[in-house]
Amino acid sequence: MKRHILLLLLCLVLPVFAADEKKTTVKKEGTPEYKIGLYPPKGTNVPPAIRAELEAGVTALGNELQELASWLATNQPALRPLLPDVQIFYSAVRYALEDDMFYQTAEFKSARDLLAAGRERAAQLRAGRAPWTTATGNVVRGYVSKLDGSVQPYGLVVPETFKSGTNRPHRLDYWFHGRGDTLSEVNFLTGRMGEKARNQFSPAGAFVLHPYGRFMNAYKFAGEVDAFESLAHVQQHYPIDDQRVSVRGFSMGGAATWHLGAHHAGRWAAANPGAGFTEVWVYQNIAAKEPKPAWYEQKLWRLYDATDYAANFFNTTLVAYSGELDSQRQAADLMETALRAEGMKMTHIIGLGVGHKYEPKAQERVGELMDAAAAKGLDPFPKRVRFVLFSLRFNQMKWVTVDALEQHWERATVEAELDDGTATIATRGIAGITLALPAGTSVVLDGKRFEGDPSVPLLFAKSNGRWDRGSAPRAAVGAWVKTHGLQGPIDDAFMESFLFVKPTGTAMNAKAGAWVEDELTYATGQWRRQHRGEPRVKNDSAVSGSDIAQHNLILFGDPQSNTILAAVADQLPIQWTAAGIVAGGKTWAVDQYAPAFIFPNPLNPKRYIVVNSGFTFALVGGASNSQQTPKLPDWAILAMSVPRSERLEKGVSDANFFDERWKMAGTGP
Repeated sequence: MKRHILLLLLCLVLPVFAADEKKTTVKKEGTPEYKIGLYPPKGTNVPPAIRAELEAGVTALGNELQELASWLATNQPALRPLLPDVQIFYSAVRYALEDDMFYQTAEFKSARDLLAAGRERAAQLRAGRAPWTTATGNVVRGYVSKLDGSVQPYGLVVPETFKSGTNRPHRLDYWFHGRGDTLSEVNFLTGRMGEKARNQFSPAGAFVLHPYGRFMNAYKFAGEVDAFESLAHVQQHYPIDDQRVSVRGFSMGGAATWHLGAHHAGRWAAANPGAGFTEVWVYQNIAAKEPKPAWYEQKLWRLYDATDYAANFFNTTLVAYSGELDSQRQAADLMETALRAEGMKMTHIIGLGVGHKYEPKAQERVGELMDAAAAKGLDPFPKRVRFVLFSLRFNQMKWVTVDALEQHWERATVEAELDDGTATIATRGIAGITLALPAGTSVVLDGKRFEGDPSVPLLFAKSNGRWDRGSAPRAAVGAWVKTHGLQGPIDDAFMESFLFVKPTGTAMNAKAGAWVEDELTYATGQWRRQHRGEPRVKNDSAVSGSDIAQHNLILFGDPQSNTILAAVADQLPIQWTAAGIVAGGKTWAVDQYAPAFIFPNPLNPKRYIVVNSGFTFALVGGASNSQQTPKLPDWAILAMSVPRSERLEKGVSDANFFDERWKMAGTGP
């Protein structure tokens, strides 16, 4: 409530701006309408002769990749990990053909050029060479993502100061791209390989990483994972100084910088957001819309609303930029207000007289400040840490790791200070904490003193309001607790490796069977379109012990049709039999409703199962980047008769979060 009061006050003092992206429309009766059509949008028609030519080129390169993989394994095993640097070209053209993502006729030539680049790199690998790995200037590369096993591309500006074989660590700046609904893999790679690819944000002597971000999700969820996976790949192949990595971006890329800067502030030398958005309520003008989004959707805005995490910028250098006349200046103004409430000030450079772009003099000043921050580097072991969190998904700041919360989605804080061998820690809403401090450090935790001892790291857990030494409870079958990476909501399962599991048995009823089949087709298709990957899919009968060990299992069906679901059904908090679906003391008919939920996997307590759901914002993903937030909490009961296009408005019979022990609220300790 306090949060919305603050945002309502902000609405009174700030103009409500329209950003340069799609917004949801409003029906006459005030219900949000989410009919945005196919996303990404369908491209232009490809003439049959050109399609046949490109398909033949894709097939040929695909065959060469298969043969090359086998040949390298035998003859040049050290070069085999470089295959993704060839596969990016194959996948880019194949995806554009299969997903109808050619938007201009000039892109046909781009596709030919990419296939040629793939053939050239393949030939170089056969010759035992990989010259692009030592090249300077604009380079495009690829890696295999843990999420779905797909190959993802990124662009890299390699400074002239880089010499292969030397270990002098270099500064690295991210640059997160803005929104462009036609930024297919073909267009991304073509742009990053072009002569103009070295944009004006390429500091001398620095690497600049341009993640694709799996299309247009403002580097949230799968896009956030891409940001970190691409950085890890760069760090494997180039000498990067971990203490001089900064995040930067403009427009949608600015929104990405706001959230990645706030959630992971302890990792960056500096954060430089330009424009973008920082939260949902004001940006989407929710105060003026009826009906309001569901209470749980509003609560889940706390996952990515950067203004809620403003205090975390204490742990890095923040340099914000806005055009004086830019409607998206709202983002920085809101953050400035949030920081002021935390007793902090923000460096905010204004481009005088310009709208949605950088003004040259302001850009020069921003560059000077970012150069100074990068030269200084981050402090890996600061004397003081401030940390705000709402979920264990983002649970680390410098030498502080939060292991347990008293209640997810409520504000929790850590104020930590180290002085003369003693760490003084003040917490709110925290139930477990780890301090990566030297052995012998004494700790005063919420007023209780613990003398230093030889153990490291320092582990503390709260029980019945009292802190004691020891780790917070870990998840175990039958004794579940919410921990980092095992805390929900449904969308969280798609931030680690996952596997869709198809049912092979007969459903409890024909209506449920048809609904499940349609939901699975939609979920896998939307992952491909909106997150630009190829989800792993297996029949339930083919799921192996290795699959259970490695993946979050996305189970479709019911306990009668899906054997994996049947194996764990009696250990789940939602019971589902032919007699009905029972959740939270209520019962629903199985021929009218279906459950969708997330829960720790009883077959592997380190992984999730999800039942009957893909990522939950697929329906609205193309409407606005600010709408790419979870639409369902930990569990929901869905009316199968309500069309998918109306589900968020009318089709959720009940929904809620599990408590910190993965129990239905009010069902026991």
